[in-house]
Amino acid sequence: MKPDNKTRKPGGFFSKVLDFIEVVGNRLPHPATIFAMLAIIVVLISAISYWTGVSAVHPVDGNLVTAKNLLSADGFRWMYTNILDNFLRFPPLGYVLVVMVGIGLAEGTGLFNIMIRALVLGAPTKMITAAVVLAGIISGLAVEAGYVILIPLGAMIFHGIGRHPMAGLAAAFCGVSGGFGANFVVGSIDPILAGISTSAAQMIIPDMVVNPAVNYYFMIASSFVVLFVGVWVTDRIVEPRLGKYEGPAEHFVIERLKPIELKGLRWAGISVLLFIILFAFTVIPENGLLRHPETGSVLHSPFFDGIIIGILLLFFIPALVYGIIVGTVRNDKDMMKHIIKSMSGMGSYIVLVFFAAQFVYFFNESNLGLIIAIRGAAGLRDIGFTGPVLIASFVLLSAFINLFMGSASAKWAIIAPVFIPMLMLLDNAYHPGITQAAFRIGDSLTNLVTPMMSYFALIVTFAQKYDERYGIGTIISTMLPYTIILGILWIATLMLWVWLGIPLGPDGPIYIN
Repeated sequence: MKPDNKTRKPGGFFSKVLDFIEVVGNRLPHPATIFAMLAIIVVLISAISYWTGVSAVHPVDGNLVTAKNLLSADGFRWMYTNILDNFLRFPPLGYVLVVMVGIGLAEGTGLFNIMIRALVLGAPTKMITAAVVLAGIISGLAVEAGYVILIPLGAMIFHGIGRHPMAGLAAAFCGVSGGFGANFVVGSIDPILAGISTSAAQMIIPDMVVNPAVNYYFMIASSFVVLFVGVWVTDRIVEPRLGKYEGPAEHFVIERLKPIELKGLRWAGISVLLFIILFAFTVIPENGLLRHPETGSVLHSPFFDGIIIGILLLFFIPALVYGIIVGTVRNDKDMMKHIIKSMSGMGSYIVLVFFAAQFVYFFNESNLGLIIAIRGAAGLRDIGFTGPVLIASFVLLSAFINLFMGSASAKWAIIAPVFIPMLMLLDNAYHPGITQAAFRIGDSLTNLVTPMMSYFALIVTFAQKYDERYGIGTIISTMLPYTIILGILWIATLMLWVWLGIPLGPDGPIYIN
C-alpha cells in the first residue's frame, strides 16, 4: 500500500461511518461521569417505575418483584448509608488492587519487557509472524506492555528483516487486542470482569461468585484462533496488499538480550515451575490444604475462593527472582518502589470504580435490573431467540457498543447488570461465564478498528514513524480484515463450544443447574 499525499481514509459511506464514530466517541463524557449520570438516572427511573406500578413475576420463586423508589424516605436513607459500603464491597476494587501488586512488580523489574523480546527475537525467521502475534496474546497479561512495547517492536522487527513494518505493527496489534479475550494465563483483566459479573449474577443468585478463571479453558482455545487468524491474515492479505516498503525510515538495530537478562529469565521460569508444583500439591492430594475441608471438592474450595492470591503470587515470585538477578531489585525499597509506581497509576481506576459501584448497587436495590432481566428473558423466549444464535448476537452487540466507548471495564459494568441476569433467567439458563466470554470476544474484535480505543492514537503515531502520511484511515483499513475474519471464526468457535457443552473454565459451565 502506497499512501496518497494526504492521510489515507476509506472513501464513501465507510468514511462517513468512521467520522460519525469519531465525533460521537469524542463527545462522550469521562467514564466516571457517565456512571455518575447513570446512577442519578436510575434513581429517577426507580421513582417513576414505582409510581406507575412496574413489576414482574420472579420465574424461580413466583414472587411479585416491584420497583423500589429510591427517591422515597427509605430509599434516600438507604443511599446515604450505603454509598461507602457500595464502594468497598464492589468486587473489582479489591481484586484489581491485589493482583496489581504482582503485575506492578513484573512491569517494574522489566520481566514483561524481557519475556516479549525473548519470545519474538528467539523465533526462526519463518515463524516471526507467529511469534509476534503470540507475544501480543501473552502481553494481554499487562495491557500497557503490549500496546506500548510490543506493537512498535513488531514493526521494528519486520522492518529489520526486510518486511513491511506496517505488517509487523498489524500482527502485533491483532495479538494484543485478541489478548483481551484470549490468553494462556489468567491476567489482570480477569479479576475485574469476574468481579462485575459476580455483582450482576447476585441479582438472581445472591451467593453466587464468578471466579477470575471462569473463562480459562475457552481463553486457551481462543488463543489458537487468534494466533491462526493473525498469522494467516498478515501473511496472505495484509502484507501482500501493503507491498514492498519504500519509506524513509532507517532500519532499527534491535538489541539482543544480555547474558544477565537471559539468566534472570531462566531463573524466573524455574521459580514459576516450582511455584506451580507446590501450588498443585495443595489441591491434587485428596487431603490437599486448599481443598474444601468437609467435602474435599476442588471447584468449591478455598483454592478458588482465594484464586486471586494465587494469581498475585504467579506474577510476584518470578518478578522478584528476575529483579534480584538483573539488579532492578537490590533491596526491599526497590521492590516497594516498583509496586508503588504501578499503584500510583490506579487513581483514575479507583475514581471510576467509586461511581460504577453506585450505579450497579443503585440498579440492584431499585429492582430495575431484575425486572428488566425477567421481562427481557420472557421476550426472548416469546420470539424464540435463544441458543447459540443469541450468544452470537450478544457478541455483535458488544462489538458495536465498543465502537463508541473505550474502557472495557466501564462497558462491562453497564452491560453486565442487564444481560447476565437476563440470560440466567432463560429456560436454558446461561451461566454468567458465557455472557462474559461473549462480551470479551466482541470487545476484542472492534478494538482493532475503533478510534475510541485508548491506545489508538498512539498506534497511529507508531505508524507515522514509517510514513508521516499514515493516519487513522490507514490503521483501520489495515486492521479491518483481522476484525472480519477473526469475528467469523471466533464466534463460530464460541457457538461450537456452547453446542458441545464444554465448560468455559473451572466452575464455569455453559448452563446453570
